[in-house]
Amino acid sequence: MLTNNNKHYNSHIPNKKLGQHFLIEQSVINKIVQFIQPKLKDNILEIGPGLAALTEPICFFLERLYVIELDSNLANCLANRSFSDKLKIFQKNAINFNFFDIFNKKNKKIRIFGNLPYNISIRFILYLFKFFSIIEDMHFMLQKEVADRLSASPGMKCYGRLSIIAQYYCNVEPLLTVFPSAFLPVPKVNSVFIRLIPHIKLPIPISKIKVLEMITNAAFGQRRKILRHSLSKFFHIETMMALGINPMLRAENLTISQYFKLANYLTTQ
Repeated sequence: MLTNNNKHYNSHIPNKKLGQHFLIEQSVINKIVQFIQPKLKDNILEIGPGLAALTEPICFFLERLYVIELDSNLANCLANRSFSDKLKIFQKNAINFNFFDIFNKKNKKIRIFGNLPYNISIRFILYLFKFFSIIEDMHFMLQKEVADRLSASPGMKCYGRLSIIAQYYCNVEPLLTVFPSAFLPVPKVNSVFIRLIPHIKLPIPISKIKVLEMITNAAFGQRRKILRHSLSKFFHIETMMALGINPMLRAENLTISQYFKLANYLTTQ
């Protein structure tokens, strides 16, 4: 079953540069709203509302919904919809938006959701981690490959630097696989709707997150090499063994907590 947003689709030419693919499948929209479970007093913000397929049903539950829409045509269309009195529209680029501004309006953690353009999804999620302390949860539609990388476990082919950084900050839970036919224009890949809940307490606090990023970049940048070689400029073999890490393993064989241990060791040196 398709949504009545099709008529709005016909009046808007999707912007390829912005990676616009609009959700049109009503059954998928219903499931997403159920997953998000918006409540009246929530401090909630949508990224890229587009044709308002999710905006409209979620507005029904809220007093106020903040939205960030870069496309001026779509922002203007939103301002003229029947539910616009519930919206606060920011026509900005979400990749450099100050989310503390939304937190400060209610002094309440933010809930964030959106159908993210494939071309900025990884960069944007990494940017959001800077604000993890003021975020209650995040629900995003992502390219399946990105969702798989975010949620991957050690030993999996898609396990890598993004998996470790994401799971340092959040619990990552894939919720729903969405097929290309649910969108217009139709993408070439499957999508996954995913939930990220920031940890109230970080699993193993790392004093310098840049060190974790540096180590994982080195390890997975040469993922075919064993750690003895890929991390040789950071650690002696004896040091790795003393930390309980086998230097003959490859990057994908280490657990996330082992990467935390390496980062903390290097930070103290």
